[in-house]
Amino acid sequence: MDLGLQGKWALVCAASKGLGKGCAAALVGEGVNVVITARGDAALQATAAELRAHNPDVQVIAVAGDITTAEGRAAALAVCPQVDILINNAGGPPPGDFRDWDREAWIAALDANMLTPIALIKATVDGMAERGFGRIVNITSAAVKAPIDILGLSNGARSGLTGFVAGLARQPRLASRNVTINALLPGPFDTDRLRSTMAGAAAKSGRTVDALMVERRLLNPTRRFGSAAEFGAVCAFVCSTHAGYITGQNLLLDGGAFPGAF
Repeated sequence: MDLGLQGKWALVCAASKGLGKGCAAALVGEGVNVVITARGDAALQATAAELRAHNPDVQVIAVAGDITTAEGRAAALAVCPQVDILINNAGGPPPGDFRDWDREAWIAALDANMLTPIALIKATVDGMAERGFGRIVNITSAAVKAPIDILGLSNGARSGLTGFVAGLARQPRLASRNVTINALLPGPFDTDRLRSTMAGAAAKSGRTVDALMVERRLLNPTRRFGSAAEFGAVCAFVCSTHAGYITGQNLLLDGGAFPGAF
């Protein structure tokens, strides 16, 4: 299927590894020029080289910086000729007990997982509407649909973003101009984030990371973790010309782990 994205420009946040990298790779494979961001320059440049090799016909621009800061956002936006596709993504805040989180912890979570995506949407959405095409995908978490008690910072910040987008996506001046805003809610995917979480659990339990990974994998109906490549493929479709009638939605990618019908 031709996704109709040839020659578009995308800004993909936190794209040096994991799900962000998977999304960037899928878009590049569809002929999309990308600006990728991440804080670690070495990993980011390595990913940029991989993407260029994947499709030499597209432009890949790497901008190292902290997208959660005004300076980081400005640097990324400055090198993107236009943003037709925006993939908002940022690592989640640490787990813990809400009794231990002070105001600074909450502000950091909100900055990274709610206010930064909103700032980038604000910077790009009107241009999308003027051009008559725009796709915004927020990578959030399955915890938005089924909150996890130790991930209170993430539950709160990402749910705040979800509520904001629910109203914005349905504004006729955006939806009628072929601008869609959706969220992808990943469950357990084989990423560094999952492994670091398992490492923390292993340290507390005295068990090995490998043992916990196997146990977690077998709890999923598919008996496996998702891959960044398959996540990216879903993202690319949601960004495609075929997905213009999908907006304001939260699409759960969790291998069937959520037990509800809706």
